[in-house]
Amino acid sequence: MTANQTDGFKLEEQTRRVRIGAGAGYSGDRIEPAVELAEHGALDYLVFECLAERTIAIAQQTKRNNPHLGYDPLLEARMRAVLPVAVRNGVRIISNMGAANPHAAALKTASIAQSLGLSGLRIAAVSGDDVLDFVLNGDFRFVESGDEVAGYREKIVSANAYLGSAPIVGALAAGADIVLTGRVADPSLFTAPLIHEFGWRMDDWDTLGQATVVGHLLECAGQVTGGYFADPGYKDVPNLARLGFPIGEVSADGSVVITKVPQAGGRVSAATCKEQLLYEIHDPSRYLQPDVVADFTEVEVLEEAPDRVRVTGGLGHARTDTLKVSVGYADGFIGEGLISYGGPGAVARARLALDIVRERLAFTNVLASELRFDLIGVDSLYGETGASTRAEPAEVRLRVAGRTANAQEAQRIGNEVETLYTNGPAGGGGVTKSTREVLAVQSILLPRGTVAPAFTFVEA
Repeated sequence: MTANQTDGFKLEEQTRRVRIGAGAGYSGDRIEPAVELAEHGALDYLVFECLAERTIAIAQQTKRNNPHLGYDPLLEARMRAVLPVAVRNGVRIISNMGAANPHAAALKTASIAQSLGLSGLRIAAVSGDDVLDFVLNGDFRFVESGDEVAGYREKIVSANAYLGSAPIVGALAAGADIVLTGRVADPSLFTAPLIHEFGWRMDDWDTLGQATVVGHLLECAGQVTGGYFADPGYKDVPNLARLGFPIGEVSADGSVVITKVPQAGGRVSAATCKEQLLYEIHDPSRYLQPDVVADFTEVEVLEEAPDRVRVTGGLGHARTDTLKVSVGYADGFIGEGLISYGGPGAVARARLALDIVRERLAFTNVLASELRFDLIGVDSLYGETGASTRAEPAEVRLRVAGRTANAQEAQRIGNEVETLYTNGPAGGGGVTKSTREVLAVQSILLPRGTVAPAFTFVEA
């Protein structure tokens, strides 16, 4: 290669852009914006972030009942909608929709691809995040409460370590068209394809810190295009019913332009990006991730044009020697009942109804460790102080909820609210009641070397 050819190659690498679309910000997110991105976004990658803290514990319970399940319940709908256009446009897919069962998710995706007439796809399943056996047999304390994990052993349903980018990078390097993971840190889903495409070192801390900025901006999808930002009269956002999901246009130095497809609703502005940048960040100077300790304190946000915002300046420090593990455990049940009152005196009648239910629960000896008595629209968010500063509403919804040790006791709470139909104040209606198991989450830290990420392929 001549000197001119070498210079040309370097220039091409410096000017190259990788376009990553955010296809989902949580498990139940909309599907059509992802299809729109795959069709019109000129993407290299489409990333679906679908795991919350408790989601994987719920998925583990599903997997126990059926070993062929445990992946995201919308995986099939998403893949059927997006695979044909993604394959046609050469878009690679990365997602944590594998949840508690990435291998089953990969098999299901292969089956869907086959049914759609899509052959030759290489689908990788990332494993290694499930550390339940190790946690159950170890000597650990929860970070949040300080309690010994052993005291919860009979109630624990899941323990999943937050993996970083490495196994996804490996799968992409091996030719994966689709990578499905379990618990991976949200930004790492976006960092991985950038490491793969640009050949970044895994100890290039400043670049990985900036890449974490990219991932954090994109991971919640419609939040950065104005969804969670919107506040009528203060922060107006156009066409929210057709909200588009974001695209990150990333350069070799990690700098990014956040944008969207022109025809989609929503807005990308310096303000939307700044709000998302601070979302769920405890310490902007030390945002702990499996790949890097990111530093957001020098980040700069610049509007280049309508719906085009450049974000630069992320820094980083060496990653920690431990990985966070989310431990999910059964923590009793919640019983709930709701009923509405309307018209003159609605609040007074609802307060009388609350008094009745409160007395009934005590009289019938419902065994609840915690009870709440709320009037939604009056005092459920701000308490009596907030209620005293507002005019009386024309309608109000009563809510009684309690935590119990078993489902039978929880059901009695909703039942007492239901009896207000004929045994309580006048004009009550629209009763709903429910009982649900509580899955709580606490964290422990594991030495990095005890977690062994890997990937395997399923051919479609």
